[in-house]
Amino acid sequence: MAMEVTQILLNAQAVDGTVRKQAEESLKQFQEQNLPSFLLSLAGELSNEDKPVESRKLAGLILKNALDAKEQHRKLELVQRWLSLDTSAKAQIKAGLLKTLSSLAPDARSTASQVIAKVAGIELPHKQWPELIGALLSNIHQLPAHTRQATLETLGYVCEEVSPDVVDQDQVNKILTAVVQGMNASESNSDVRLVATRALYNALGFAQANFSNDMERDYIMRVVCEATLSPELKIRQAAFECLVAISSTYYEKLSPYIQDIFNITAKAVKEDEEPVALQAIEFWSSVCDEEIDILEEYGGDFTGDSDIPCFYFVKQALPVLVPMLLETLLKQEEDQDQDEGAWNIAMAGGTCLGLVAQTVGDDVVQLVMPFIEENITKPDWRQREAATYAFGSILEGPSPEKLIPLVNLALNFMLTALMKDPNNHVKDTTAWTLGRMFEFLHGSALETPIITQANIQQIITVLLQSMKDVPNVAEKACGALYFLAQGYEDAGSSSSPLTPFFQEIVQALLTVTHREDAGESRLRTAAYETLNEVVRCSTDETAPMVLQLVPLIMMELHQTLEAQKLSSDEREKQNELQGLLCGCLQVIIQKLGSSEPTKYVFMQYADQMMALFLRVFASRSATAHEEAMLAIGALAYAAGTDFAKYMSEFYRYLEMGLQNFEDYQVCAITVGVVGDICRALEDKILPYCDGVMTQLLKDLSSNQLHRSVKPPIFSCFGDIALAIGENFEKYLMYAMPMLQSAAELSAHISGADDDMLEYTNSLRNGILEAYSGIFQGFKGSSKTQLLMPYAPHVLQFLDSLYMEKDMDDAVSKTAIGVLGDLADTLGSNAGPLIQQSVSSRDFLNECLSSDDHLIRESAEWAKLAISRAISF
Repeated sequence: MAMEVTQILLNAQAVDGTVRKQAEESLKQFQEQNLPSFLLSLAGELSNEDKPVESRKLAGLILKNALDAKEQHRKLELVQRWLSLDTSAKAQIKAGLLKTLSSLAPDARSTASQVIAKVAGIELPHKQWPELIGALLSNIHQLPAHTRQATLETLGYVCEEVSPDVVDQDQVNKILTAVVQGMNASESNSDVRLVATRALYNALGFAQANFSNDMERDYIMRVVCEATLSPELKIRQAAFECLVAISSTYYEKLSPYIQDIFNITAKAVKEDEEPVALQAIEFWSSVCDEEIDILEEYGGDFTGDSDIPCFYFVKQALPVLVPMLLETLLKQEEDQDQDEGAWNIAMAGGTCLGLVAQTVGDDVVQLVMPFIEENITKPDWRQREAATYAFGSILEGPSPEKLIPLVNLALNFMLTALMKDPNNHVKDTTAWTLGRMFEFLHGSALETPIITQANIQQIITVLLQSMKDVPNVAEKACGALYFLAQGYEDAGSSSSPLTPFFQEIVQALLTVTHREDAGESRLRTAAYETLNEVVRCSTDETAPMVLQLVPLIMMELHQTLEAQKLSSDEREKQNELQGLLCGCLQVIIQKLGSSEPTKYVFMQYADQMMALFLRVFASRSATAHEEAMLAIGALAYAAGTDFAKYMSEFYRYLEMGLQNFEDYQVCAITVGVVGDICRALEDKILPYCDGVMTQLLKDLSSNQLHRSVKPPIFSCFGDIALAIGENFEKYLMYAMPMLQSAAELSAHISGADDDMLEYTNSLRNGILEAYSGIFQGFKGSSKTQLLMPYAPHVLQFLDSLYMEKDMDDAVSKTAIGVLGDLADTLGSNAGPLIQQSVSSRDFLNECLSSDDHLIRESAEWAKLAISRAISF
């Protein structure tokens, strides 16, 4: 077979489909029949200088895909498969890979680099291939530049693949020495210098100890700063990328270098090419992000618990930083509004200016206002647009007291510009800025309103008029209207200043959704999102008009379902539209279902609506599926026990959703809908519980399902138990052990990162909600004894959470509630157990004096239940 491998690999890239298919089939068979010799022949192909570059490159690619996959469960399978291969086969493959690093073919070298890193990612954590780093480092001193280049590239990839704790400090030092030497200005080969700079970017996470040592840190920083001045564009860009990474990883070490870095970034922003200038601006955006985070953790008054002090780099740099950023706003591109992914120096500068405003608050205003006043009326559109963009950028961060007088002055001017400015860029940015005014400076919380009886008519007229403008301007006008409506969210059910315009607004938005060009600039989506917000924030007065929307939107959904023989592109648009329409119906259902009179009238449409939603499930589109599922959840909530009549038909789709591992969001949403249905149907859900519980237990024990779906599944156990009460008895023996093992895993996770801690807290919350539902479900039943065997474990879980001290507020509230539920349901039987528990008393007292009134309420209730249980 090895003889033919070259030919098969070449055939697998053939233009002729039949030849290609046959070759792919042969490769698949070879892999299935004899994996070790399949991998060996691929490695042999990759390292053989006499073979064609095309077959070598593909051999390396297939080898890489045999070691790694995107899906977590597939990745674990491939790792196990590699680890269980014969040791001598693995040794031969690795030797071949290392040999390829000195190949003359750049593609072969680069592919080998990536494969070596994948093998290292599997083996180093298992204490295998200890000689790898040494072997790579011995290559660095070889003469051919291409070998040095490939080796540094490999070191960079290895640092990306493995976590810092699997490489010992001595080797880290050697890697960094090699990388930094490769970056040095004395390195004559620019390819070597470029890969070394990129490798440093990946190795920064390993350099904790080195950054704590002044001499080593000075040396690394010097080399990085020198590389930002390289004659090669790509090296300068990579060096700035390193600075950006350093600013977030080692913020607290920046002080001695910040002045030099400012000079380097300012020069790059003014004079260098765009890819470099963008990274130079990104450095300051990153410093803003760090300082915003620190100041948030401190809570502004330094009583918080940030481990790192804030050095106020942005505040100190303000007088020079702001003018530099304002300068970039004048470098717009002619077509930047049309292209969705557009990112250029003007946009980066505006984004950074917005972050500066959030970091320093009021101090930014007096530095930006002169620029705005000077440019806002200039004949050149670039100056008007830059002034408007600057104003919009600083509206989040400074205090309302500082901004409202300025916004009051600017509002009229902006409305006129939106109607009359001859330039589309200026109109686009003006509409965006109006949206930001309404988002941050309009709403019931503010003392002085910027929108009054005197100007609301004009504002609405202008926005509705602008919704007829070109798509990008119309989309921003929809956005402004969205925030305008949101500001009246708390206006109370009776009156809102928008009520007189409601019909007109809704009509205008529906017209936008039917525009020929509504597919451009996200316009159709924006129009529906705004329509939803206008409905969500509407009052009882406009309920009859919201009711009139129901048959209209249903008709549109019906039409999308009738469309025949679509191309795949049209079908995708169709699915997107179905998702938007289902989302719109969901908001209408929630709105009309929340008060009795409207609910009564609206339920006449329920049958037709449900029929439409069920047809959407046939469309096989995840987005449409999610939205239809959410709408059904809202319908169940509104319909209450009447929803039972749809269950027999709906159940199979519910089951389909619970089995949908690929689109895990669909699965998660379906789990949530099961909860809605439990609340609506109560014990009428009983006939479907066996099926649902079986599927949920399957989901939990599957390693293919995304971890984020597990917390909602646990809460769902609680919803089911609350709905069916003591009938939950037959599921106890399956559900309780699952809850126990998850509880044990989630109780001790010291030293976890923020993401992991957040996930763990949502898992704990799900487990506690399950316990709470189960205890409450059994309350007052003759079968409460069945729960006694599980009580000690629940109390132990609460103890361990209390001891860990890393619960968030939501978990504290649920946890103290569970303690109360346990006492309430088990009564005097629980008394002695609670008295023996290590921390119940301390935990209760802590919650009773919490700042959070929800935690206090839960604790008051728990205290009552416990005192009853103990005094019997």
